Amino acid sequence: MALVAGVDSSTQSCKVVVMDAATGEVVRQGRGTHPDGTEVDPAAWWDALQAAITEAGGLDDVEAWAIGGQQHGMVVLDEAGEAIRPALLWNDTRSAGAASDLVREFGSDELAARTGLVPVASFTITKLRWLRDNEPENAARVAAVALPHDWLTWRLRGFGPENPDFGELVTDRSDASGTGYWGPDGYDRALLVAALGHDAVLPRVLEHEEWVQDAGGRRVAPGAGDNAGAALGVGAGPGDAVVSIGTSGTVFAVSTERVIDPSGTVAGFASADGNWLPLVATINASRVLEAIRRVLGVDHAGLSALALAASPGAGGLHLEPYFEGERTPNLPDATATLSGMTLASTTRENVARAAVEGMLGGLAYGMQTLRDLGVEVRRALLVGGGAQSEAVQRIAPEVLGVPVSVPAPAEYVALGAARQAAGVLAA
Repeated sequence: MALVAGVDSSTQSCKVVVMDAATGEVVRQGRGTHPDGTEVDPAAWWDALQAAITEAGGLDDVEAWAIGGQQHGMVVLDEAGEAIRPALLWNDTRSAGAASDLVREFGSDELAARTGLVPVASFTITKLRWLRDNEPENAARVAAVALPHDWLTWRLRGFGPENPDFGELVTDRSDASGTGYWGPDGYDRALLVAALGHDAVLPRVLEHEEWVQDAGGRRVAPGAGDNAGAALGVGAGPGDAVVSIGTSGTVFAVSTERVIDPSGTVAGFASADGNWLPLVATINASRVLEAIRRVLGVDHAGLSALALAASPGAGGLHLEPYFEGERTPNLPDATATLSGMTLASTTRENVARAAVEGMLGGLAYGMQTLRDLGVEVRRALLVGGGAQSEAVQRIAPEVLGVPVSVPAPAEYVALGAARQAAGVLAA
């Protein structure tokens, strides 16, 4: 039995799965915890990875591995391979002003055409501009820039301050596509310099079939950004949209064609299998259900039962689910609104139904945005904690307008990385 390993280094934690390459069966797994915050010393990720590997029984019998990880984070290294400062994570918003500056300088149409993205605070390019403007001494020391999964792959292969060979930094198309300075023709060095103030070493971008080796001679696949890893793990293909219902929501579809959206609503990411992965993000997802559950004084099973006891349309009640503003559509100052209230319609059942329909309606808006750009969607795959609600599962086909499949809960990012490792093992 040939074993492969996949890693998911997410915002909250690090998960490792060891899998039978032939059958896909997970034979063991482990977990390590990450610290809270929007900036983190990368050493904490390394410690968590070591803990997760140990809990998973080690990698001595593994023949190939790959790492999936949170996208967009900025890891800046000096000439000695040391991290210059804590990494800024995707959810650190201090670079919002830098994003606006870049859009003003280059224009949204130009940036979308060159990189598939219109910068927002999440993307690496904006964090590099923030570093240049706010910590110029640190910016001047930057010799190499990596994303979280790039840096962890480099370290696990045996590189780092003790062996700082930047030529061995590697990444993949999916994670590179979330930087804001990469396009189909490779890195856009002019945009990198506009952000950081000077050029720097960037990881070599591997195609999904390529592999490198670690110090033990094992094959190392390119890895992936978390959404692309999840798409691999859940088995999504062209025509599929993955609808992830967590605290926030994402809708991303596998497309054989590159998608460009100058409005910035759709991020034109690449997939981890040679295709494209256009993505829409929403702020309000399962938190909508949590808010209404508290108001009604029920648990999540109770909320689901109430929602399913009501008729479609919730008796005319309609919930605009913008409890924390919204990113898609771009309504940062919006608030949630419950409308259509009459003496007849205002029942606990209808309020619960309106919450589920309203939350799914926000995700349906994202799916329609993908369709409007020519992305074919024939099926939705529901994943994430909110997808486990019976009401969500049963109501989703009505609201999304496509057949819905709900895969069993699993560590899909780590599984996607493991499947990528199995692929390079067979190559």
